[in-house]
Amino acid sequence: MSSEDTDLNKFKRADKNAAGNAGQKSPNWEKTVIEKLAMTQIKEARASRRWGIFFKSLAFVYALFFLALLIPDDFSDTKMSKEGHTAIIEIQGIISDQTEASADNVVSGLRDAFEDKNTKGVILRINSPGGSPVQSSYIHDEIERLSKKHEDIPVYAVVTDICASGGYFIASAAEQIYVNKSSIVGSIGVLMDSYGFVDAINKLGVERRLMTAGEHKGIMDPFSPVNPFEQNHLQTVLDELHQHFIAAVKEGRGKRLKSDDETLFNGLFWSGEKSVELGLADGFGSSSYVARELIDAEKLKDFTKREDVFERFAERLGSSMGASILNKLGMRESFSLR
Repeated sequence: MSSEDTDLNKFKRADKNAAGNAGQKSPNWEKTVIEKLAMTQIKEARASRRWGIFFKSLAFVYALFFLALLIPDDFSDTKMSKEGHTAIIEIQGIISDQTEASADNVVSGLRDAFEDKNTKGVILRINSPGGSPVQSSYIHDEIERLSKKHEDIPVYAVVTDICASGGYFIASAAEQIYVNKSSIVGSIGVLMDSYGFVDAINKLGVERRLMTAGEHKGIMDPFSPVNPFEQNHLQTVLDELHQHFIAAVKEGRGKRLKSDDETLFNGLFWSGEKSVELGLADGFGSSSYVARELIDAEKLKDFTKREDVFERFAERLGSSMGASILNKLGMRESFSLR
């Protein structure tokens, strides 16, 4: 039993005695009153102390919370290291505005990597069969711009499984390209694919009804015969895009290219080993090798922008609906560097 309970029992007995002696004054009533007042003060002091501890603890928790908010998201041992780090940016899969390898994502990662004061070099780790010529060109041009702005930060491309077409367009902007002997490299060309169902619908007795506003709006319609003028026009556009691609590769690789245009730029691809012989790549090596031996900053820091799964699902849902509408209007993008 606590001391407080003992004191309360005393007060209760004192009150009963006072009630039993109705009208009679206890000779110790002054002492009882003083004790009651003292106990009341003790209780209030204890309650005040408990509340004080509670509020101090709460203030401490709030202080920790705000300190956590002040710590930057990219705080790490690498960030604080005087040795610096090598920035890694992944370019995986099809290069398109609807994938993780979009120009928006890759360019954002590039800018963050170059602006980080501890970045000693940048590695583009590429595993892509290509994709949109526009998205590839955006990334290529941004690499060149950032390299000129930050001349002390070298950019290397490291190929894993495949670096073809639009992927190689991007890689050509790097200072050097490193591959594995079994990598697939090249495919410097542009394509536009379609189908022709004219004979099929004739055999089935299907009548094609195509209405357009504009003589060539239905260009390369798969259910209509090929129009020679439209075919020549499309070939001219493809050749023009191809020349843009060739110019970018020649500018990036320069005298390292060891073969003529017909061999290198006809759309063929080669093994990593052969690509080094042709001057399409500079040597063999992984990201770790390049970071350690060439950049001299063995620690790797990933700057790849990765989309949230739910956000990407919502965007793709909206994009698929938009693509369906574009298909109905005959406006879907068809050119590809792959």
